[in-house]
Amino acid sequence: MSGKPWHREDREIMEYDVLIVGAGPAGLSAAIRLKQLAAEKGKELSVCLIEKGAEVGAHILSGAAIDPRALFEFLPKAIEEGAPLNTPIKKDGMFFLTSKLAFPLPIPPSLHNHGNYIVSLGELCRWMAQKAEALGVEIYAGFAGAELLLGPDGEVRGVATGDQGLGKDGEKTASFAAGVELVARQTLFAEGCHGSLTKRLFAHFDLRKDCDPQAYGIGIKELWEVPEAGHKPGAITHTLGWPLDFSTYGGSFIYHYGKNLVAIGFVVGLDYKNPWISPFEEFQRFKQHPKIRKHLEGGKRIAYGARAITEGGIQSLPKLTFPGGLLAGDCAGFLNLPKIKGVHTAMKSGTLAAECVFGHLAEGKDGAEVTTFLPALKKSWLWKELWRVRNVRPAFHWGLLAGVAHAGLDGMILQGRVPWTFRNHHDHTQLKPAAKCKKPDYPKPDGVISFDRLSSVYLSNTSHAEEQPCHLVLENAELAISVNHARYASPEVRYCPAGVYEIVEDEKGPHLHINFSNCVHCKTCDIKDPEQNIDWRTPEGGGGPNYSTM
Repeated sequence: MSGKPWHREDREIMEYDVLIVGAGPAGLSAAIRLKQLAAEKGKELSVCLIEKGAEVGAHILSGAAIDPRALFEFLPKAIEEGAPLNTPIKKDGMFFLTSKLAFPLPIPPSLHNHGNYIVSLGELCRWMAQKAEALGVEIYAGFAGAELLLGPDGEVRGVATGDQGLGKDGEKTASFAAGVELVARQTLFAEGCHGSLTKRLFAHFDLRKDCDPQAYGIGIKELWEVPEAGHKPGAITHTLGWPLDFSTYGGSFIYHYGKNLVAIGFVVGLDYKNPWISPFEEFQRFKQHPKIRKHLEGGKRIAYGARAITEGGIQSLPKLTFPGGLLAGDCAGFLNLPKIKGVHTAMKSGTLAAECVFGHLAEGKDGAEVTTFLPALKKSWLWKELWRVRNVRPAFHWGLLAGVAHAGLDGMILQGRVPWTFRNHHDHTQLKPAAKCKKPDYPKPDGVISFDRLSSVYLSNTSHAEEQPCHLVLENAELAISVNHARYASPEVRYCPAGVYEIVEDEKGPHLHINFSNCVHCKTCDIKDPEQNIDWRTPEGGGGPNYSTM
């Protein structure tokens, strides 16, 4: 027992060579590449991949316009083998919006989309999962990694999935089932943006001590089915400007793809300063712009979702390796923001991680740190791509005009060759007191183009067992009123895109009520809360949204 300080007697132990947490592009790419290498070398290698969503793709949310470069590197016949890359991008457009007008802008080189595709990322991940399983990867959906398993020297030995059947008080109910301890020689964490286990790895190994704070945005997306006459398969539109002011970073995407489908989304940088801002409401009024509304008129909204995204760039990458494991994909922060793409970078980080882990295990090093990963990254096209665009996002800290001007100089002319690197800051420190900020006048939803939160959450197919403990934990309940409510007018009721938080008044005064069953797992509250008082913890596996078509 001394060699298993993590073990709990009521939990089953399952052992593998490699455990992967998260069935997104990074995790699936790593799983496939590991099994490819094992087959090439004639080696036996057991690979397990767990996914907290009810099925692979259930919690995947992205635009998504993808650069297939990384996919074709390890699956060169992906299209011939049925990968759902069915809509090649044919036309790009970029506009600066005022409240009524749209001014065309030059397309920066990073947004040239020749050879790229518009996809449903959930569909692509499900196809990749089939490829992985055919190679022998064990995939368990509905299994949420809830606890790090640490060895006697603090090294990662794997993860434990969450217990099922706990009541709201945390006590066991009649339906209780203990989690499972998944133990591996190496564990690859690919949880996506602001992963709950990744956050604990940051603290345990102090992985962020030598990098900038991560910068985040909140992305809100709807999927529409539109009349065929107005559908333009392969057409892409991006915008910046209205409805956001010049001090708030953000923009939009509109992608026409598939059979009369339009994916429309809006991103707001989480370093915004006005606590009255509601990213959800900004998105709803954005759709009413004459240039935007015409994409949707006569159509029907069929899906909704929201997810935080990492925006910090290469200067915000944490230390990626530690004894027993490593990080890949968006939980580390490999998104190329000015390219508005992160799928290809996540995949590349996953395949490089797989190659380094395979070589590491072949040398019998097991739980030691995979020190070859960072050098491999620095030799790859991924590192070069991210280095060139490192200054684009932080330049917008000085406002929209300064950010656009610097992006034009650095990105379009100098291509990232400037000698400086701008720094990022903590998003949660940026809010100003509500009394010093102007309250936006958001119009009521019309139920045709714009909608309310609750009808939106309904379209996300979100479900949580009502009797389980609340997975949104206030570290200090008093701060929600004494600081958030008193100083910032409770910004959580506005930055949450799912109506999870509300202020309730009773005879004792205001208090914060948490409707955790509405949670779409975007993680915005954990990121933006000014006192870092909200801890997003993993709910029961399989709970949350089900983005079957997103």
